[in-house]
Amino acid sequence: MTIDEELNQLDTLLRRLKIEYEVYFNNPSKRPPADLEWKAVALLRKHSDGGRMNFSQRFRYNEMAQRYAIYSDLWRKKNRIREEGYRRPQDALLSVQGVRSAEEHAPQHPAAYGLAKHASGFTIECSDADAQTEQVERLYNALVAAKKKSGEAVSGNLSSFSSFVRNKTSQIRKQYGCEAVEYSVELQDGQVKLKAKAKS
Repeated sequence: MTIDEELNQLDTLLRRLKIEYEVYFNNPSKRPPADLEWKAVALLRKHSDGGRMNFSQRFRYNEMAQRYAIYSDLWRKKNRIREEGYRRPQDALLSVQGVRSAEEHAPQHPAAYGLAKHASGFTIECSDADAQTEQVERLYNALVAAKKKSGEAVSGNLSSFSSFVRNKTSQIRKQYGCEAVEYSVELQDGQVKLKAKAKS
């Protein structure tokens, strides 16, 4: 098999691996795709020195190696959250405190919703949670990171959080007739809060 063919195979493996892990994290009875991951890692190691590659092949390999490193880190974090969730089965939903619409919980200063003021430095606008899965996942990771940093317990998983955001977005859009909802992670009175704000 040529280097280009092996790189094509690696690309296919990474795509399949991403899909299999998504299935795994959304299905409690599913096992992680260890065999697929082993094959991908073996190919990555085989070409790690890049000695037999030309410039374009090395560029392509480095892009895929970086992609796998990002995926692998994310899967490890999600796996830890998944395991923590199983230890506390009563926590079916992520405990999100202080979720209010902007009208109910308006900040005293407009800058309170500025990026630099957020505990996690993170905010997103959401109009369709199903179509914006990566945005919702990033919001979830920011919330989890902020809760851990402040010493608060983290429960639930990405799937339950996504359902929460989907329902909350739909509710606020209907209530205020807005196009999107802005979600931000903030630290208030020593507690991490996820806030929802109607956006026109």
